[in-house]
Amino acid sequence: MQTVLGQPTLTGITFFLLFVFATLYITYWAAKRTKTTTEFYAAGRSITGFQNGLALAGDYMSAASFLGIAGLVALKGYDGLIYAVGFLVGWPIVTFLIAEPLRNLGKYTFADVVAYRLKQRPIRTAAATGALITVLFYLIAQMVGAGSLIKLLFGLPYEIAVIIVGCLMIAYVLFGGMLATTWVQIIKAILLLGGSTILVFLILLSFGFNYIELFSTVTKNYGDKIVQPGGLITNPFDAVSLGIALMFGTAGLPHILMRFYTVPDAKEARKSVFYATGFIGYFYILTFTIGFGAAALVGQELIMKIDKGGNMAAPLLAEALGGEIFLGFLSAVAFATILAVVAGLTLAGASAVSHDLYVGVVKRGRADEKQEVKAAKIATLCLGLLAIILGIVFKGQNVAFMVGLAFSIAASANFPALLMSIFWRKFTTQGALWSIYTGLTLSVILIVLSPTVWVEILKNSQAIFPLKNPAIVSFFASFAVGILVSLLTQEKEAEAKFESEKIRSYIGVGAE
Repeated sequence: MQTVLGQPTLTGITFFLLFVFATLYITYWAAKRTKTTTEFYAAGRSITGFQNGLALAGDYMSAASFLGIAGLVALKGYDGLIYAVGFLVGWPIVTFLIAEPLRNLGKYTFADVVAYRLKQRPIRTAAATGALITVLFYLIAQMVGAGSLIKLLFGLPYEIAVIIVGCLMIAYVLFGGMLATTWVQIIKAILLLGGSTILVFLILLSFGFNYIELFSTVTKNYGDKIVQPGGLITNPFDAVSLGIALMFGTAGLPHILMRFYTVPDAKEARKSVFYATGFIGYFYILTFTIGFGAAALVGQELIMKIDKGGNMAAPLLAEALGGEIFLGFLSAVAFATILAVVAGLTLAGASAVSHDLYVGVVKRGRADEKQEVKAAKIATLCLGLLAIILGIVFKGQNVAFMVGLAFSIAASANFPALLMSIFWRKFTTQGALWSIYTGLTLSVILIVLSPTVWVEILKNSQAIFPLKNPAIVSFFASFAVGILVSLLTQEKEAEAKFESEKIRSYIGVGAE
């Protein structure tokens, strides 16, 4: 099979420009409606449950999901599904434990909830640090992915590609705030779900709508091992650790948690998670078929020749089944995917800097709306420039560990403190601080000592920490330290506020 991948094509560039102009028009429209802090951070709480469900799906279905999982399934077979299942299983936790109390107790960030009945300044500093480090690792992975992807799809130099993505994302957030970001994510989710559905329809058409035919072709070419577990993860502790990071990390990702403030009330927050779970579940079923379809119709050899990690399996399959036009469309969708996620991450990072650190810590809660929006816009600009620089610095690096680390930090630093502050009366300020910093420090140190960094990147012969993902240690350590320190440092004031917090989290009395 001959491929035009890596060369600029007229159809690819046309779809690419269409998407860019459409999203810039949305930003122009949103900019006229974004003046106050509520409009900038939370789209004026005007998004419906269904719209927010699509936007949540758009925020969550990153290029790592679309290109990465399809490539993993194409090259590693059955084990590629561990990521798909792990990413999906996090959503019921969000639905039943987090969505409603978060919407009722918070204002713009998850730090609002953790600090609700605890001492504001130290908690906001710790929560914002956890949020910013999670966002930065996720952002680097997306920027490096964007550079590599656009270089392959449109033949542009890597550095130019990273700068284009950075400038567009700064424009969305700076001028349109959460409203523009939400609509970019909704459009991207529709395009991604539509494109993937067409791709799966064409795969099944090739095999007479018979999955048995598809799997027998795959096993005939690559043996039975491709449809059996053990191709990617052989250590059961690694599987459990990865599962913990993906499941609980979802409920600790700042850009996901921030979306619950865009809906008018807790009922719409629950609805949005219900819709998001449906869209995301459907999407991951499609990636499974796309992966095996690519293995059968394109072949592992060509996939690995174009990109060793298998990230181009889906675009190559699109070209094989729908020609240059479908490749151009799907390439633009992949670009849209990165752009939407990057915009959401930037907004979450900017809100942690402006709302939590600037207003909550520096100004001690005494800043007017104008000052806060100005601080958020300066933070957006700085984060955008930092993302561009880091994207260029990390060129050619294996970024898989960064996504894993982002989920590990979210699961270890953000989720335990958030959960305990909502549901445990005896949780104290010191308990929260120790929980956040323990999870954060252990995640980062153990991933550096793991085979992913210590062996693959730093080229040492043997890893000091044997597991690829540290969540099994850092997640439980964060809970254990938070509980132990809280029991040793009782806080009567925080306990006294627990009843009023409980009433507000359940009923929503006093929620914005």
